[in-house]
This record gives sequence, structure tokens and C-alpha cells, in this order.
Amino acid sequence: MRRVSRLVVPVNAAMQSSMRRQTADVDGFFDRMVRQAEAASGGTARGDEEFLEGYRYLLRQVAKVRTMSPLGWAGFSADLKGRMTNRFRVRRLVTENPEILDEPIERPIVVTGMPRTATTLAHKVLAYPEGNRAPLMWELQATDRFDIDPKVRKRRINVARASARFGHFFSPVLPDIHAMEPESPEECVFALPHGRNQLVTFRMPGYRNWLDEHDFLPDYEYYRQVLQVLQFGAPKRRWVLKSPYHLEHLGVLMKVFPDAQIVWTHRDPNTVMGSWCSLMETGVAICNREYDPHQIGQDWLDMLSRVVEIGRDVRTTLARDRVVDVSYHQLTANPYDELPGIFKRLGMDFTPRDEQNLHDVLARPGMKRGHEYSLAHYGLDPDMIDKAFGDYTRMVHAMR
Repeated sequence: MRRVSRLVVPVNAAMQSSMRRQTADVDGFFDRMVRQAEAASGGTARGDEEFLEGYRYLLRQVAKVRTMSPLGWAGFSADLKGRMTNRFRVRRLVTENPEILDEPIERPIVVTGMPRTATTLAHKVLAYPEGNRAPLMWELQATDRFDIDPKVRKRRINVARASARFGHFFSPVLPDIHAMEPESPEECVFALPHGRNQLVTFRMPGYRNWLDEHDFLPDYEYYRQVLQVLQFGAPKRRWVLKSPYHLEHLGVLMKVFPDAQIVWTHRDPNTVMGSWCSLMETGVAICNREYDPHQIGQDWLDMLSRVVEIGRDVRTTLARDRVVDVSYHQLTANPYDELPGIFKRLGMDFTPRDEQNLHDVLARPGMKRGHEYSLAHYGLDPDMIDKAFGDYTRMVHAMR
């Protein structure tokens, strides 16, 4: 399986000198990014010093990655500048319209679970009912009021589409493994400032340790503001959110969204690890000149098992009706039988319209995700995975 396009080598060669200049003075480059983000957003960085220092530290860590390719540097720095632009825009809109902060985010549905556990299927189906709403990819990247100029909306959608094409262009297999659609529901990580999603392309032990100590409460409070901006002046609907990394932050999430209901999808970690590492290798192959698949396997085995452990610990503090457990096996084998019960536990009716939407979602090419992978390629075996996840694997099998 060819993970990267043949164009990657000549493009990296053409961008090499630019990357060297920018990484040689990473602080100066970051300061220029901040000024550009301010200009693009119409907002200001003043008053957001702690947020900026976090991103400055992150960019410094990226610049230290020995194996980084120019394409990887360009893609990461562009994403970081886009996140700062969106942050400054959201803060400007809140300053101009303080009543935005009065918008209630009521009873959101939060889809989580390890990656590759049918969270995308659950997200797309649960977001479809007329009373529900999920943030779209372009909205998370370029947040604004619902009544923005249609020409501005179209331009921002086109920018998001170009961003999605970046990965698809340089990796022919990516659309089959994880296609991104700018006008479809997307993961919260596109708006949350920090998280393990920043580790999907580069190995950064310093940033990984920094995440373990980071206070995520301000990140989730900012994300609430993103949703409030999107909701301001629009018909009120129930938000349906999604990210596998919410598992690690359920305690913080429940502080910011105290009446949230969690939909937790479960799948055998042995299958998850092979599929997830394959997706990770695709991103790593684009962004690095060289890499070790075994290191990908070990890193993500450590991180995902820790994420599940933390999520399970917090889960013991929540009322039973706050979490809806979903078996990947049952959901994918019998979606038409399983989903009505899931809807009911969330206080919703599964209508003929929802059944037709499920049919349409399952028929989309992006939902089939056929690709090849093996645990051995990533230095993993079932015994290692079972040891790392403890009795979680037995719990998942008991749900089948």
C-alpha cells in the first residue's frame, strides 16, 4: 500500500530552504504568525498571553523534530495559524456581542470512545434529527455567527475544502481510511486548542509530558464559546459533539457541560490498535522523512490505554443515565436494531427519516474504510495489548 504520493519528494525538496529559515528563528516566525492571525481575524492577541505561550511552546517542540519534512512543517504551522486566527475572531465576536455568553448549551450529546470504534457513524446519525445540530468542519476552523455574509461563508468553506485536500492530495489512501468533508459534522479537536491530536504527525515527548500537566478547563471553556457563537441568533438545537480525546477529559467536560450525555463506543483494543496505527502511519509518512512503525505502536498503545483508564475512572463518578454504552460489534452488525434503543436512552425518537439517513450514511464510500494493517508491523501483539488495557478488553467482549 502506497501511503504517500510520489510528489512528496520533489515538493519537500522545493520547500527545504523555507523550512530551515523559519525553524532557525522559530520565535520570530511565531510572532509573524500571530500578527497575520490578528490581521485575518480583525481581532487582537492582547489579553490572550497564556494561550499564546502554549502555542509558542508547541511550535518550538515541532521545530525540534529531527525527522520533520518541509511538508509536515508547512502543514502544522498553517494549522496553528488558522487556530490562532479563529481564536482571535471568536474573542472579537464575544467582545462585540457580550450576550453571546448568555447562550445556553443544553443537554449536549458527546460521542466518544477510542478512535476507530464507529464514533463517526454514531455522530453522523445522532446529529441528523431536526432538533439536533453538530458543528461542521469549516465552522470549527472559521467560527462565526450564523448570519454571516453568504459570500464569506462560501469563501471559508472553500478554504476548509483546500485544507482537507492537502492531506488527500499527498496521501492517496487517506480518503479510504479517514476522509474529511468540510460541510459534514467533524471532531471537536478542530477547535480545542490542545490535545493528543497534535501528536498524530510528530513524536514530541516534551509536548506529550506538557499535556499530562496541562489544565484543560480553559480549553473547554473556550470551546463552549465557539458553540455559543455558532448558536447565537440561530434556532436552538441540541448539540452533538464528538472526539475520542474527550475520554481523557470527561471530568473537565462535565464541569463545562454539566448536563451532557455521553455516548461511549467500545471495540476490542486489538482491532483498534491495528487500525489506528495504520491511520497514524499515513500522517507520519507525509510529515516525516523517516519514522519507526514500532515507535508509533508503542506510543499509541501507551496513550490510548491511559486515555481509557482515565475515562473509566471518571465514569465511576457519573450517574448511570449520563453514559450510553455502545458496542461497536452490535452497532455495525445490526445498526437498524441498535440505534432505536440508543436514541431512546438519549430522549429521542428514531423516526423513518432517521432510518433513511442511516441508510444514506452507511452507503457513503467514506464509511467503508477498507485498508490493510497488522499489529506486528507496529511491534505489537495481543498479549501486549491485553496487558496494557487490563480488564477493559474482557468488558468489551462481554458486550458483544
